[in-house]
Amino acid sequence: MSHIHIQAARTPDKIAVEMVETGQTLTYAALEGRSNQAARALRSLGVEQGDHIAFLLDNRLDFFEILFAAQRAGIFFTAVSRYLSVDEAAYIVRDCGAKVFIAAPATAATAAGVRAAIDPDVHCFMLDEQAEGFRHWQLFRASFPCTRIADETKGHPMLYSSGTTGRPKGIKRHFDPSAIEGAHPLMEVVCLDFGGMSDESIYLSPAPLYHSAPLAVATTALMYGAKVLVMEKFLPEEFLAIAERFEVTHTQVVPTMFVRLLKLPDATRAKYDLSKLTCAIHVAAPCPVEIKHRMIEWWGPIIFEYYAGTEGNGVTMCTSDEWLARPGTVGRSRLGKIWITDEKGTPLPNGETGDVFFDAGLKFSYHNDPEKTAKAHHVNGWSTLGDVGHLDDDGYLFLTDRRAYTIISGGVNIYPQETEDRLIIHPGVADAAVFGVPDSDLGEAVKAVVQLLDPKAAGAAMEEKLIAWCRAAISPLKCPKTIDFRAELPRTDTGKLMKRKLKDAYWEAVQAR
Repeated sequence: MSHIHIQAARTPDKIAVEMVETGQTLTYAALEGRSNQAARALRSLGVEQGDHIAFLLDNRLDFFEILFAAQRAGIFFTAVSRYLSVDEAAYIVRDCGAKVFIAAPATAATAAGVRAAIDPDVHCFMLDEQAEGFRHWQLFRASFPCTRIADETKGHPMLYSSGTTGRPKGIKRHFDPSAIEGAHPLMEVVCLDFGGMSDESIYLSPAPLYHSAPLAVATTALMYGAKVLVMEKFLPEEFLAIAERFEVTHTQVVPTMFVRLLKLPDATRAKYDLSKLTCAIHVAAPCPVEIKHRMIEWWGPIIFEYYAGTEGNGVTMCTSDEWLARPGTVGRSRLGKIWITDEKGTPLPNGETGDVFFDAGLKFSYHNDPEKTAKAHHVNGWSTLGDVGHLDDDGYLFLTDRRAYTIISGGVNIYPQETEDRLIIHPGVADAAVFGVPDSDLGEAVKAVVQLLDPKAAGAAMEEKLIAWCRAAISPLKCPKTIDFRAELPRTDTGKLMKRKLKDAYWEAVQAR
């Protein structure tokens, strides 16, 4: 069992968090004291156990102060993406039922619109300054003692889905008042059992903290006394330079970061020393097999993959050695059992593709959406993230795609992930999306939308080359019939492809005819 209050007692002057661009730091003693002040501040505003707060922040030190205040006060906290529109952000703040809303100068324009669109009784605060309609958070927080509140109990994140397949939904864990010490079981598996994280670790977080995986791993690293380095924004060469300069031992990345790192010139990649790096965790999206092979060749067998969701209902883990023996796997379950079922919920044998369910006993619901909650749960109590895949005879899981993106063409189920993986490794391709579009004969036809490294190369000749590239490696049924080119594909800032936005545009165009 561990917590920041234990680390603050052991090593009060140790740096807990450092912002690598500005050099700003926060010691464990300061993090402990400020989070206690913030917990008291929230209590004074009437925020009690089981209540909600929301914040709209960039990557900054205050982020950790506020989340640990909620964690130790039994509060659900919702971190809102700074890249959402006013309407999207306001929807989330209203939907989660936040009693307090905290923003920062970097998000002030959106925050002002949110404040105007939410209940006037919500307490609104701004970091660093007092803006119209907002109180100054640090001045307010600093007026409270640094001692711990008397009614500490564990709070939880209630983050919202990225909306890749529909309107974002709050993912809510069952509130069960318990001691604040100790990480979530899923994170203990990822960070401790596999990652070997300790108080000697130096963890580099290159992603936005308001997303589930970056937030969870950074928080867990602090619980166990590591030093956490935070990048304001991921830049591939800067990532390598920071890893060398700070002798980083642990990091967490997403496959799109792998792709961007591998697109760097060989000479650039070779000049940085990553010998201290002992664990690179990757998550959030499927990784093309060839990309992962190249990363393991470069960094060595230190790459660990886990498959899980914000729902926290289960986890698989896979070491580099396990993956090299079974390319494409996301590992075996480390919490409970995995079931593969057909569309009626009937369990399928190993090797057959179907819906992936976890049976780990970890409960969640979608806030204010009982219908979606029910659809995510099996009659036997298992739960799913909406992915499709199969198990081999040793229990290793292979993901095929999300159920929502299955293409049914001529009565055949086609899972587009394999086609996307083939396109992304083409030397001229920067990004790719594959999905079904209406077809009068087949029902749906396979469509690809591609972002090229050189936009000037777009055209009929490149379309023909890319279709031939796909046909050289995968079944013609899975290959795109047509390819369109875009300057940029919509992805979340943690690398998830917003395929719904692309697909919906094509279907709406057909329906409008």
